Amino acid sequence: MRFDSTDSVCIVTGASSGIGRALAERLLQRGAHVVAVARRRERLDQIVTPDAAKVHQVVGDVTDPKTRQQIVQVATQLGRGAVDLLVNNAGSGAIGPFSEANEERLRKVMEVNFFAPVELTRSLLPALAKGRTPVICNISSVLGHRAVPNKSEYCASKFAIHGWSDALRAEISQFGIQVTLVSPSTTRSDFFDSLIDTDSNQASRSVGSWSPEQVADAAMAAIEKRKDEVICSFPGKLLVWVDRFCPPLMNRLLRQS
Repeated sequence: MRFDSTDSVCIVTGASSGIGRALAERLLQRGAHVVAVARRRERLDQIVTPDAAKVHQVVGDVTDPKTRQQIVQVATQLGRGAVDLLVNNAGSGAIGPFSEANEERLRKVMEVNFFAPVELTRSLLPALAKGRTPVICNISSVLGHRAVPNKSEYCASKFAIHGWSDALRAEISQFGIQVTLVSPSTTRSDFFDSLIDTDSNQASRSVGSWSPEQVADAAMAAIEKRKDEVICSFPGKLLVWVDRFCPPLMNRLLRQS
């Protein structure tokens, strides 16, 4: 069965900008109740919706257990114990050589990108099991398929999300819960304005990019079809395909002199 947004209870983390905001707006346009989660209330206030009563804000950091508890409370009250969609979108990154970084940078990235969504999902599994064609959508990255230099912490967190998503999908399919993994390549958003412990002179090398709206459209299509996985953009698919079919070639292309 397809996922139907009408009157569904949906949670979107990182909803104040970029992919998260675009997804929240698309869900609202389709008649969903959206629990929009972010640290910046003023940015949440800017979400465009045909019905403001269907936006339910939770302001806080997803790495904080109290924020995650509030998310669960708000969503389950809306759905009378049931949740239909969880979008784990909130994320952070870091750029720079691993040898020049420290343990704190790695832990910060892993807390936001892996531990927070995993624990939020764990706490919502009973409610999702009561949902209507429920879906967990994890916004990952093509760098969760193929790692690149100078983004070791970010790649590690996205590989972790990828592996966990595959394992969780197999475990909870018996309860009717779908796990959808969305892997964008570079997205034109303010993601790079809030990198963790990163020198301001560091640049991110990438090939091709999509707008947040393009990624959100691809994610919505995957959610509605309850697909296992979607890789966004031709450059992103090319990176994954070349690595799958000829890893030594990709290793040579990415090797730094």
